[in-house]
Amino acid sequence: MRKPQLLVTAVILLIVGLWGMRTLQQPAPPIFAPSLSQDVAEVAPAQPRSDPARNDPLPAFLPHEARQTIALIQRGGPYPHNKDGSVFGNRERQLPQRPRGYYREYTVDTPGLSHRGAKRIVTGGDPPDAWYYTDDHYESFRSFEVPATGERHE
Repeated sequence: MRKPQLLVTAVILLIVGLWGMRTLQQPAPPIFAPSLSQDVAEVAPAQPRSDPARNDPLPAFLPHEARQTIALIQRGGPYPHNKDGSVFGNRERQLPQRPRGYYREYTVDTPGLSHRGAKRIVTGGDPPDAWYYTDDHYESFRSFEVPATGERHE
C-alpha cells in the first residue's frame, strides 16, 4: 500500500521538477527585439547618428575595426576568420525572429587579442538589409544602417 503512494509522489515531484527547470531556463526578455511592425527608431531612439563632419555615414558607436569588417562584408570577403559569414542562429532571441539562415555573423577584431573576442556584426538578408553590432558577444545589439555600395561581388 505504501509503494503506490511513493510512486505517485515521485512522479508528481518529477513533473514539478521538469516544469520548474523549463520555466527557469526560459531566456530573459530581449534587450532589443523590435516587433516586425515596429520601427527600430521607436525601440532605440538614442542611437548616435553618423557624423557629417567626419564624412562618415556610419554611426559613431562603431569602432574602426567594425568599419573594416563592413567593407569586407560588402566585398563578399575574403574573411580573416573561418566562422565569418556563418549562419547566426539568434538563439539568444535578441534580434527579430526570422527564418534560419537569414542572419550571418562576422568578427570585428579587437586589437591586442589573440582570439576572436566578443565583438560581432550580424547581418540579415542577402544582400544584407539589416545590420547589427554587438560588443558583448550577443548579450545586446545595436541596429545601424549601411549605405548601399552597389552590387555585391561573389
